[in-house]
Amino acid sequence: MVGERSSWIKSTLMYLLLGGIAIAMLLPLLWMVSTAFKSPSEDIFQFPPQFIPSSPTFENFVAAWESAPFGRYFFNSLVIAIATVVLNLILCSLAAYPLARLNFKGREIVFSLVVATILIPFQIVMIPLYIFAVRLGLLNTYLGAIFPSIASAFGIFLMRQAFQTVPKELEEAARIDGCSELGIWWHIMIPSVRPALVTLALFVFIGSWGDFLWPLLVLDRPEYYTLPLGVNRLAGSFSFNWRLISAGSVISIVPVILVFIAAQRYIVPSETGSGVKG
Repeated sequence: MVGERSSWIKSTLMYLLLGGIAIAMLLPLLWMVSTAFKSPSEDIFQFPPQFIPSSPTFENFVAAWESAPFGRYFFNSLVIAIATVVLNLILCSLAAYPLARLNFKGREIVFSLVVATILIPFQIVMIPLYIFAVRLGLLNTYLGAIFPSIASAFGIFLMRQAFQTVPKELEEAARIDGCSELGIWWHIMIPSVRPALVTLALFVFIGSWGDFLWPLLVLDRPEYYTLPLGVNRLAGSFSFNWRLISAGSVISIVPVILVFIAAQRYIVPSETGSGVKG
């Protein structure tokens, strides 16, 4: 009885702690959404903050949309994000397949070196990448905004771990049927690791959609601006009118939320072993 009570108390304290952390992390988001709907007559900096506007309005969204070409920003962000996702899925899975399923000398060393690059901050390689982009003439181009993110060590690591869970019997059966290594990768491995692919796509999409630093360096023409750059430009245009800035920020995060809601049902364990008979 004492043990059950102690376990109940620990569980309650843990849930309270996790709930408090979740609320603390959501407060800035709630404040931003609340500010976006507040009218000019409401004080957005009052304490304690009022998260429910007394007279909600959509005027801030209309003003933010009309003051900047958000349609163009959406298109640029969408092109860059989709291209980055597609390239990551292809290149990371191609690089991960031999590291997971093929035996060759130095495989573990290569994998260790790839994973070690995760420890290198982007700021360290940012200047060489920028010089490289300038020499290739990639400034103010979609390719210039994409090329540092076409593959990632995290993506290779994630796909390698997923490929290692695929039963070898499926791979051996495909080889007996005369399937090439590329055919095994495409017809056996890729369908078997769909949850990992969706997870990687989700991470890459969110990272690309919200990226600010690299696009700021390589894109200085407004017609190529992404949404983060557009919101930053909005902040400068209105001298930090937080209502309009919050409205623009809400507009920019809606696609990410929709993509997450649409993709989360696919992030489930795949029944890879169902194709193997005992």
